[in-house]
Amino acid sequence: MNKILPQGDANGNAAAGSKALPGGEADCSPCCYSRRGVCLSAFLMLLLTTLAALIALVAILGPPSRTPGAQACVTQMNRTGFLCNDRSSCIPASRVCDGVRTCAHGEDEEEALCRAVPQSLPGFLVAHCGDPASWIYSDQMCDGINNCGDCSDELSPVTTCPPCSPGWWPCPSTVFKYCSCIPRSLCRDHVQHCSDWSDEYSCPGP
Repeated sequence: MNKILPQGDANGNAAAGSKALPGGEADCSPCCYSRRGVCLSAFLMLLLTTLAALIALVAILGPPSRTPGAQACVTQMNRTGFLCNDRSSCIPASRVCDGVRTCAHGEDEEEALCRAVPQSLPGFLVAHCGDPASWIYSDQMCDGINNCGDCSDELSPVTTCPPCSPGWWPCPSTVFKYCSCIPRSLCRDHVQHCSDWSDEYSCPGP
């Protein structure tokens, strides 16, 4: 039985113009290479257009806002403070999330920081009162003012505060605003502010 050989010469070589490539793929024509070039150019053009659009968007809207860097600092009054993003401005803890932008870029009022006060505040800004449901800012502890309402921010066992600072007079206050010290400016004003009347008889005044 005679075998049918591919069209070509007697040695089985393929005829000119129909030579097979390794893997059985036919030789790619110049038109094929041209289409590949067009596809590659179109892809690069799309990539560059997307990049240009992103750059334009950032230029219009500005860079994405940063989550406030929650870092503690010490204010000029030797109180716990909040360090602004400029790393030089230290604002009192009680100025954070008070509705007023105190830091130059307003990071003390950002949504990430103030969305669920006090839970969203960093721990160094918060102090708890004798009533676990009550809280104050950490710079309000031991400031002479009854911020908790039960004086737990000024008196033991919840808080151990130093003696009355200069400008204050030690006494059991009859004024709800104060606890164990009153401002010396209230001394000898003909009004009782201490339960023992020492603000009128013993306190030397301001």
